[in-house]
Amino acid sequence: MAHLDRAHRAPGDPSTRARQDVAAPEASAGLVERAENPILEVVPAVPASDAQPSPEPAKRKSRAGRNLPAAIGVGVGLGGAVLVSLFFFDRWLFLGLVVVAVMVGAWEMVRAVSVQKARPPLVPLLIGGPAMVGLAWFGGADVLPLGLLGTLLLLFVWRFAGGVQHYQRDVTAGALIAVYVPFLGSFAALLAYPAADGSVRVLVTILAVVLSDTGGYVTGVFLGRHKMAPSISPAKSWEGFGGSVVWTAAGSAVALPLLLPDAVWWHGAVFGAAVSIASVLGDLGESMIKRDLGVKDMSNLLPGHGGLMDRLDSILLALPTAYAVLAFLVPPS
Repeated sequence: MAHLDRAHRAPGDPSTRARQDVAAPEASAGLVERAENPILEVVPAVPASDAQPSPEPAKRKSRAGRNLPAAIGVGVGLGGAVLVSLFFFDRWLFLGLVVVAVMVGAWEMVRAVSVQKARPPLVPLLIGGPAMVGLAWFGGADVLPLGLLGTLLLLFVWRFAGGVQHYQRDVTAGALIAVYVPFLGSFAALLAYPAADGSVRVLVTILAVVLSDTGGYVTGVFLGRHKMAPSISPAKSWEGFGGSVVWTAAGSAVALPLLLPDAVWWHGAVFGAAVSIASVLGDLGESMIKRDLGVKDMSNLLPGHGGLMDRLDSILLALPTAYAVLAFLVPPS
């Protein structure tokens, strides 16, 4: 009956004022009494500082949602390491970087395909990758396929220990990784091998890939209207693809004769166009693999970039293309 007694008291009643005085400290502590209800209802009051939280300073990110300063820093660091390794230490440091890259790339791919329950054996890939790079360096293009064949045979035999279940699935995934990462990556060693201009051949290939990526991005941002492969890479457009080819052909037509004395402008244009097309196809190929696996990045190894394979996607297919075009148009002396 206490609540009925409170409800029938006059507002000016001394006892009512006394109760209000007692309740005042509680109200200041964040408790509110609803006068329209005869039963006391207590709800927490929201402090002014919580009502409108101050926004946190936004991190600078690219359109892809990555940390832009970290991405730039990692990109500059990787580019500087490659340049130093090419023009110092007689390219031995570059060869070591290629070995590390194919091993890390193979590890990332094995880790990524495990999302779909595939279990390709990693050890044969870690053995076969450096072996393919070494065979390309010391034996040339004729010997490189033997390294791939040996890696595949080792994969098939090594997987015996896992039993019959899912054998074909695991071996097929391992074969894809062996071709995609160490075999294609070994063409970097073939490009760099000629003592007279091997470092320059790698440099113009990297420059062409950078021109392709940059030209496609800028052209796509300003002119992109028609999607190229929306189910694979929604951001790519046919206009951006055309920009990639034109920018790379024009840039290589200038750069190739300057860096390779035996080349003429049209050699550079053909080289740039071919490398650009291969670069875009390589990018789409890795995007398709990631879409199929349902992953955004191959790993989180590089801040702002994702995994190493997310940086190698454009260049892996460009390496054999560049090697073949240069070997035909501007063979090493």
